[in-house]
Amino acid sequence: MYSQVTVARAGKSERIAVVTLNRPDKLNALTKVMEAELRDAMEAVDRDDNVRVVVLTGAGKGFCAGMDINELEVLPPGDIRAAQWMRPFDMNRRADYQTRYGYFPAMRKPVIAAINGAAAGLGLVFALYCDMRFAGANAAFSSAFARRGLIAEHGISWLLPRVVGPGHAADLLYSARKVLADEALRIGLVDRVVDADALMATTLDYADDLAENVSPRSIRVMKRQLWEQPFQSLAEATRLANAEMFESIQSEDFTEGVAHFIERRPARFSGR
Repeated sequence: MYSQVTVARAGKSERIAVVTLNRPDKLNALTKVMEAELRDAMEAVDRDDNVRVVVLTGAGKGFCAGMDINELEVLPPGDIRAAQWMRPFDMNRRADYQTRYGYFPAMRKPVIAAINGAAAGLGLVFALYCDMRFAGANAAFSSAFARRGLIAEHGISWLLPRVVGPGHAADLLYSARKVLADEALRIGLVDRVVDADALMATTLDYADDLAENVSPRSIRVMKRQLWEQPFQSLAEATRLANAEMFESIQSEDFTEGVAHFIERRPARFSGR
């Protein structure tokens, strides 16, 4: 179906969708074709109720080396609100996620980046738009922009300080230096580091636990809560949480959550 992206099912019940950037000879450098295919693939797996977790990774020895230098484009200032980036089925209440890569946080499912090598420029942007980042010990990160005469694009100046703090964000953006996996873990850029050979197995084990044992309805609501939180006051976040808790208690997943705990059996969550 795609020429530069692949989609495969994984996990005990094939409830994990593994989306792979597939230009290994170019370290998965982004092209216009790959960008369009990635968006289509991510939105397709988000619509699929049989998919509960999405893993994003790269083929070969790299995650994504950034934009293909032969396809660099000059984005007009109005691009952020261009019609092609709007989502008719947006699952997130905020207009802030109606942007070029805002479909990542607007997805209903958790997205885990399995970073198997270089993540530079747009590769770093994609990783930051994911909910979690697992890295192989061979992973390396760089914003790259300052060394190309560019700026912090696609909202990375908003995302990066919220992940690593303002000081580390300034360092990584200003210097555009290479950050290896151990430092990335220390500053919070990634959530865990494992041997390169164990990266996909570790990521899929974690994703499988989410897919099999956790309410997809709960994750759907909590993901929205986490991504909306930076725009809210404590009072607003609390009021919305109380309303969501009321709805949760009426849900099928709450009934099943109590039942499987009392009956000491595996959960059978419906997502409703």
